[in-house]
Amino acid sequence: MTIEARSLGFRYGDKPILREVSFTLTPGRFHALLGPNGAGKSTLFGLLTRLLALQQGDILMAGQSLKKQPADAMRQIGVVFQQNALDLDLTVRQNLQYHAALHGLSRKEARKRGDRELERFHLLERANDVVRQLNGGHRRRVEIARALLHEPTLLLLDEPTVGLDVASRKALNDHVRTLCEHDRLTVLWATHLIEEVREDDQVLILHQGQLLANGAGHAICEAEGTRDLAETFHSLTGAG
Repeated sequence: MTIEARSLGFRYGDKPILREVSFTLTPGRFHALLGPNGAGKSTLFGLLTRLLALQQGDILMAGQSLKKQPADAMRQIGVVFQQNALDLDLTVRQNLQYHAALHGLSRKEARKRGDRELERFHLLERANDVVRQLNGGHRRRVEIARALLHEPTLLLLDEPTVGLDVASRKALNDHVRTLCEHDRLTVLWATHLIEEVREDDQVLILHQGQLLANGAGHAICEAEGTRDLAETFHSLTGAG
């Protein structure tokens, strides 16, 4: 599914947060939304998920306007927010079943899909464990499994590795990339960590509400005359 953002603008009172942000996400690709803290990444996610109302511009999902056909568009989206949204006192399976019920799935279908996703994340044996017993990396995997239950074509992840150690961050990042390759899932992964981005990714660099670069990572580096994405990111944003 192609996602197109057209001239998005957003402000809190008199303070502009996003300024004329336009981009297109290619189906089946891993897209990295790279920006320092405060760049506007979470606000952009708020617009994409309708937690925030569009003030300027529009978002099209497979040609459907988020303004005019929000229900149809939202059925295509799975999302993992920066803050953990699992119920820590429910089991892994109960968390998945609750989410599935919100999407109108039967208990039988929820169990089938939930077990399928947990198996892919190597967590099926933890299905009856209370979420509080899981470490941070496993909780994130459960959140992604939950986000995929209704079989979206777009997965949004807002700083999904916050609080995880280096090994857990890499494992989670690698797994999401596998979903793109095997399931043709379109992914937008927001991060301020340059090590989570590869030079063959489609990269969007956001800074102070403006989209400073948009394209293949290696092409952006070539255009900026820099050696790698870390140098490019520092050159464009002043962030290390």
